[in-house]
Amino acid sequence: MANDLEYQVDIFANRLNKRAKHIGKWARRNGVSCYRLYDADVPEIPLVVDRYENYLHICEYHAPHKNLPGSPEEYRRRMGDAARRTLGIPESNLFYKTRRKTGRGEQYEKLSTSQVTAVVQEGGLRFLINLSDYLDTGLFLDHRITRSMVRDMVVELGETGPVRVLNLFSYTGSFTVYAAAGGAASTVSVDLSPTYTSWARENLALNGYAGGNHRFEVADVFAFLERERARGARYDLLILDPPTFSNSKKMSRTLDVQRDHGELLASCGHILRPGGLLLFSTNRRRFRLSDAPSLLSVQEITRETIPQDFRNGRIHHAYLAERSTS
Repeated sequence: MANDLEYQVDIFANRLNKRAKHIGKWARRNGVSCYRLYDADVPEIPLVVDRYENYLHICEYHAPHKNLPGSPEEYRRRMGDAARRTLGIPESNLFYKTRRKTGRGEQYEKLSTSQVTAVVQEGGLRFLINLSDYLDTGLFLDHRITRSMVRDMVVELGETGPVRVLNLFSYTGSFTVYAAAGGAASTVSVDLSPTYTSWARENLALNGYAGGNHRFEVADVFAFLERERARGARYDLLILDPPTFSNSKKMSRTLDVQRDHGELLASCGHILRPGGLLLFSTNRRRFRLSDAPSLLSVQEITRETIPQDFRNGRIHHAYLAERSTS
C-alpha cells in the first residue's frame, strides 16, 4: 500500500494540510512569510516543500526514481498538484525540481533560464529570489535566525564604534543585507560567482543600501584572506558560511569544509580585531569541529539557530567565535 501512488498522494496532502495549519499559525504570529512546510516527514515521500509567500518550491530528493510509485512524470505531476491544491497556490506559482544525489556544490547548479523571480520579505527586509533557474532560490530559510543574529550583533558591536563586516562565501548577500540593516559602517561580500555577486548587489539595493560603504569582491576566499592579512586588514564581524565542497576551476585548490575549516577559521581570526566576532556555519550534516585555532574562543550555537519550521535539527551547524583580546 505504501508504494501505491494514490495512497502516497493522500498521505502527502493530509500531512501538508496539518503542517500548514500548525506552521501557518506560528508564521502569521511571528511575521514569517517564507517557511518550510514539509521535509520528508513521511520517509516514503522524499520531498521538501518550502512556501515563499504565494509561491511553492518543491524539491525531490531521490535517486534513482524507480523506487517511487508511477512514472517520474506522473509522480511529480500528482504530488505537485496535491501540494498546490492543498495550500491554495496557483499552478503558475508551483516550482518542482529534482535534486540529483551528487552531494557537492549542488546549490550552484543551473537548471533553467526561465528567470522567474519574485521579491519576498523577511525580518522587515526584502530579498530577490529565483524560483525557476537553480536548485535553491537564493534565500536559505534555515538561516533565518542566524541572519537576524548578525543584525543584532552589529547593533551591539556598534555601541563601541563603527562596525566593519566581512561576509565570506557571500552567495546572494542575505547576511550582508542584515548587517547593513544593523547599521554596519562598511561591508565586504566575497564570492567566486559573478552571478551571485550581482544578485547580492541587487539585494542590497532593494533595501536602500547601495553605495561605496558596501563593497563586493569576486574572488577565491582563500586568496582573499591571504591578501587581507598581508595588508593588515581588521574587521569587527565576520560571517563564514562555506559550501560543503567545491572543486571550482576558478580556485587554485579544492575546498572540503571538514578538512579545511581549521585553516579558514585561523585565517579569519588573523584579520578579526581583538574582541571581534565570527559566525561560522556549515550544512555538512556530519560535521565535527576538530581544528579550532587557539586565537579564537569558539562555542557551538546550533540549537539556538534551527528555526521552528525545520524538523531536521542537523540542517546546519553553527558556531560563534570571539577573537581573544590578549
